[in-house]
Amino acid sequence: MNLFTEIRGTVIAALEAMMDADTLPAGLDLSNVAVEPPRDPLHGDMATNAAMVLAKPAGLKPRDIAEDLAARLADDPRIASAEVAGPGFLNLRLAPGQWHEVLRAVLAAGPDFGRSTMGQGRKVNVEYVSANPTGPLHVGHTRGAVFGDALASLLDFTGHEVTREYYINDGGAQVDVLARSVYLRYLEAHGQEVAFEDGTYPGDYLIPVGEALKSEVGDAYVGQPEEVWLEKVREFATEKMMGLIREDLKSLGVEMDEFYSEKSLYGTGRIEAALAELESKGLIYEGVLEPPKGKKPEDWEPREQTLFKSTEHGDDVDRPVKKSDGAWTYFAPDIAYHYDKVSRGFDALIDVFGADHGGYVKRMKAAVSALSDGRVPLDIKLCQLVKLYKNGEPFKMSKRAGTFVTLRDVVDMVGADVTRFHMLTRKNDAPLDFDFDKVVEQSKDNPVFYVQYANARVSSVLRKAAEAGIAADDATLAKADLSILSHEAELTLARKIAEWPRLVEIAGRTNEPHRVAFYLYDLASDLHALWNRGHDEPGLRFLQEGDAATSQAKIALARAATVVISAGLGILGVTPVEEMR
Repeated sequence: MNLFTEIRGTVIAALEAMMDADTLPAGLDLSNVAVEPPRDPLHGDMATNAAMVLAKPAGLKPRDIAEDLAARLADDPRIASAEVAGPGFLNLRLAPGQWHEVLRAVLAAGPDFGRSTMGQGRKVNVEYVSANPTGPLHVGHTRGAVFGDALASLLDFTGHEVTREYYINDGGAQVDVLARSVYLRYLEAHGQEVAFEDGTYPGDYLIPVGEALKSEVGDAYVGQPEEVWLEKVREFATEKMMGLIREDLKSLGVEMDEFYSEKSLYGTGRIEAALAELESKGLIYEGVLEPPKGKKPEDWEPREQTLFKSTEHGDDVDRPVKKSDGAWTYFAPDIAYHYDKVSRGFDALIDVFGADHGGYVKRMKAAVSALSDGRVPLDIKLCQLVKLYKNGEPFKMSKRAGTFVTLRDVVDMVGADVTRFHMLTRKNDAPLDFDFDKVVEQSKDNPVFYVQYANARVSSVLRKAAEAGIAADDATLAKADLSILSHEAELTLARKIAEWPRLVEIAGRTNEPHRVAFYLYDLASDLHALWNRGHDEPGLRFLQEGDAATSQAKIALARAATVVISAGLGILGVTPVEEMR
């Protein structure tokens, strides 16, 4: 039950009636007519922009349209009043019974309340994390993993068919560096002293990999030249690192549907096929790029390269796909990978990148637009950096990783649920501070605690109701006399609950799961406010001693709130708690 959608339908019907009555011109486009919560709750329960968006195409004053519309809406029994404000905004107040019906709908639907068919089964590929398989995931990967996983769950909740995908960057030179680093640990396992030089990875996490390699091949590679062992050690090390990465993701509650290897694109004709597709569209040519803007590098010289005409699809400059020496650029396999996604029949693609990949956005969007003839949209979400603090000081790096704080460090210190929720308390493209002390602090300033505390409080009410012999299962609560709920604080909470289906669809359309976290905090705030008022006004307490009927009505309100909280936490990948410890 999406009450906002239902009332919008009423508004549209009234506007169509006005067109039939010739008080509005026929054939007006009503698609931009919206019904939403007013900016100031004192103005009403809902507001519509109908008169404002229709005034110009109708050739009428907004206020004249609004007054006619208000008169028609006032006849609807669900609408208590319709008041024109300012130049033509229309504020609506609903009959209290509408909020009571929302509560019944929540209790009847349970965790599926707010679930939407908006996606209509469209196939969406969400690619996230996709870290180089050279070590454990770090805190930056953590944010991308949480964001991507929550986004995938949100899209599933809004009716999309979602594939969660990890792109294994195992085709570049960094995997050779990994192999050389593991080889050093392998020699170390044989009792040799080694030195990590030339950019090799010194982290302790490679010690067991070197020992495992020794167990598998013995001393077969000791003293051997690189051409003997490099390829096999590279495969061995990549497999071990991906095992470590899978375990890291599992500790965070992230499970992928697909792991796609970059290496599988090389020597298989897939890169050539993708570029042939672009060439067939007249988008591949041999040319010379202009020098970089600003100060020209001293070693820059004009040279002919194979270029993708990405400017024809919204990019700033054309992009090289093959170097002058015949080697592929980094962009070429990325084109092939996204061509593979398009070929798999996805209706939309989403890539979650770190902030340092900002320069890749336009070229990748251009490539997907060209490969799909504009049919498949690509949305690229950039996740900004995470700054770690403890005791108010920047948190030091992990010895195990050698150069960074790992995902596992964070999860081990505060838990997966706290980590996931806090990573979504800022929009993905805004920097995020993660203070290990504050994220476990039991205060209103900590959204993780505040939302979980709301759920725990209602759980305690349900336990006390059971002890008092008051039936409080959802089916019974849905049949309670909810007209008892008439206090403004109670209706405020009910109104916030009613916003959930609308919020879900907005978050799903914009690919912004942080909206769910924000909403849950606001919902928890309204529940806590009602709870706290009960200290001074006994009639607002959820349990009314000796009055089972009134208790059931008030518990129904609280229970509906936690049904929504649980659904929202489920999208974020967070487990609701029933007791605070």
